[in-house]
Amino acid sequence: MKIIIIGGVAAGAKAAAKSKRMLPDSEVHIYTQDTHVSYSSCGLPYYIAGDFQDWHKLVIRTVEEFEKSGINIHTEHLVTKILPADKKILVKNLKGGSCEFVEYDKLIIATGSIPFIPDIKNRELKNVFKVRTLEDGINIKEAMLKSRNITIIGGGYIAIELIEAFVKNNKNVTLVEQAPFILSVFDEDISSLIQTYILENSNNLVKIINEDTITEFVGEDTVHGVLTSKGLGFETDMVIIAAGVRPVVDLAKEAGIELGITGAIKVNSRMETNISDIYACGDCVEKVNMVSNTPVWVPLGSTANKEGRIAAINACKGVEDFEGILGSAVLRYHTLNISMTGLTEKQARKLGYDAVSVVITKRDKAGYMPEVQNVTLKLIADRRTHKVLGAQAIGCGDADKRVNTVSVGLTSGMRVEDLLDVDLTYAPPFSTSIDILISAARILKSKLN
Repeated sequence: MKIIIIGGVAAGAKAAAKSKRMLPDSEVHIYTQDTHVSYSSCGLPYYIAGDFQDWHKLVIRTVEEFEKSGINIHTEHLVTKILPADKKILVKNLKGGSCEFVEYDKLIIATGSIPFIPDIKNRELKNVFKVRTLEDGINIKEAMLKSRNITIIGGGYIAIELIEAFVKNNKNVTLVEQAPFILSVFDEDISSLIQTYILENSNNLVKIINEDTITEFVGEDTVHGVLTSKGLGFETDMVIIAAGVRPVVDLAKEAGIELGITGAIKVNSRMETNISDIYACGDCVEKVNMVSNTPVWVPLGSTANKEGRIAAINACKGVEDFEGILGSAVLRYHTLNISMTGLTEKQARKLGYDAVSVVITKRDKAGYMPEVQNVTLKLIADRRTHKVLGAQAIGCGDADKRVNTVSVGLTSGMRVEDLLDVDLTYAPPFSTSIDILISAARILKSKLN
């Protein structure tokens, strides 16, 4: 059997490796327009920060390692067309310019996502960067070392990690975000706390401009300033566009593959598209939120790996389902840990839930322990069913530990009353005798009743 995979990085690389393990005699090919196949794009901000110096550490598996295991790698090759009726793809060699048709028995689409580039005047100027590939990370670090003032467009996960990277290198950072607060994937009461913490713990190096957008880059060859829609203007040595990403779906759409309501490729639980023998996985596909059972598009590396595995299993005549996601995420800003899972309160209300929430702050360990820190936890539930809908936690303590516990409960439809009975571990260096999660559940139960 001949298995063709379009795209590498997380989902595509995982699909290739799993396919070869399941069917050692199969012919497995990866076609990618990138220069590398399997690498951690999530690690780019930490390379830029200087947490480690060798970018090669971000490469998870080299071309040579793939080919040694019998997987054929075609870097700098762009798939320009899928012909489902003929079970062929049209591939362009970006180095030589030649094109050829390649047959397949099973096709796995893992084209991922690309940065959204706003319509900004003079966006072709030098020192305007996006964050996607290894080369992007290398170029950003080189430019950062020569810069004093840096501008970031957008306030999502990558933007926050890049602020940390630039502040570690003593750079002045101005972030422009069109929402009222950064990290708008959180509820505003939590994202406002995050923004306050960043501004107060950045040695006066960070400025955040909310509810504004950049309309023009100023410069002749290289950017040296920006202008905003509200008439602000300031100098900059470089710009990072981190205004979100979009699924890469044009190739699939042109081939007649159905897209979902989110604009990403629609697949079933076995990662099958509407066309026989064509699968899709990773950032290019729509997912199902396991709490609300509604279609969502949440591009995360952890999900991409899981979906790549499931796509390969089913393409190789196995049977396994991927039930969905919770959107669980974690990041940090210096000592502040930031985490979430499930629905936010605003998402829950939009979906028709009668959402009730509590926000509490409590120590993460016994108060007499020298490493004790605070955690602020928001817990959300449905008034009618008492079903837990989601959680958000921030703090210099173990915020993500509490969120991970909630995520397990969300997969089983846990109610607030069930959470009260969870037998969490306790010892002074690890938690308080009544954990913040139990305290929040108690208050939430009273509120629900």
